[in-house]
Amino acid sequence: MFAFLKNHPFAVEAYFESSIVLTFAVSKEKLVELIPKTLTLDTLNDRYGFLAVALVKTTQLRPKGFPKVFGNDFFLIGYRIFVKYENEKGKKRRGLYILKSETNRKKMEILGNIFSHYNYRTTDIQQQQKGKEHCVSSKNSNFQIEYSEGDINSELPAQSPFIDWKEARKYAGPLPFTFNYDAKNNEMLIIEGVRENWKPIPITVSQYHVEFLKELKLDDAMLANAFIINDISYSWKKGIKEKCSN
Repeated sequence: MFAFLKNHPFAVEAYFESSIVLTFAVSKEKLVELIPKTLTLDTLNDRYGFLAVALVKTTQLRPKGFPKVFGNDFFLIGYRIFVKYENEKGKKRRGLYILKSETNRKKMEILGNIFSHYNYRTTDIQQQQKGKEHCVSSKNSNFQIEYSEGDINSELPAQSPFIDWKEARKYAGPLPFTFNYDAKNNEMLIIEGVRENWKPIPITVSQYHVEFLKELKLDDAMLANAFIINDISYSWKKGIKEKCSN
């Protein structure tokens, strides 16, 4: 009865203390199986598609215009595929298709799954820091990323298909749009994000383990880039739905 609530019925705003994004290059044949046919992969050289793992420390998440005291603080681990979408009128958009979201708060799982299609579930998330060395991990999700703060002179990951950081930055996220396809009604739900102070800084990842990649059988996934973005004012507009052409 209340399924419409999942379609982002109102605008939302938040503050990102930090957003760490690791982007993995995967053979396009494997990723295309994970997205609806109404979307196309955002590829490099018609060979690789890209899956992003985002680690976001969020504060003051609330309906847009509400006082900050009503906001919620939580940590998010999100798994997204870079895609493109073209509507019936030929308008093209570049964005992300959501596979799964994890959070450290049950409240966020409940509210997130009421008001979105982000597929939230609660897990444990630990954060550790020693000097410039950082670690984010989850025992329940079998997830661990260790990284150090870097700069524009940092080297790209050894197996990265990108030529340089300028090219890699195109896949740094977050992108302006996220998409969710309603197969029953052949409609695309589009959520537009609005960001401020978006300045991705390369980081150096010393080691990682992402169990979800194994669950998806993406054994050929290669770390393509890694960025951190700090102090971001972010908001999401009310979701809109469009009839798909195919």
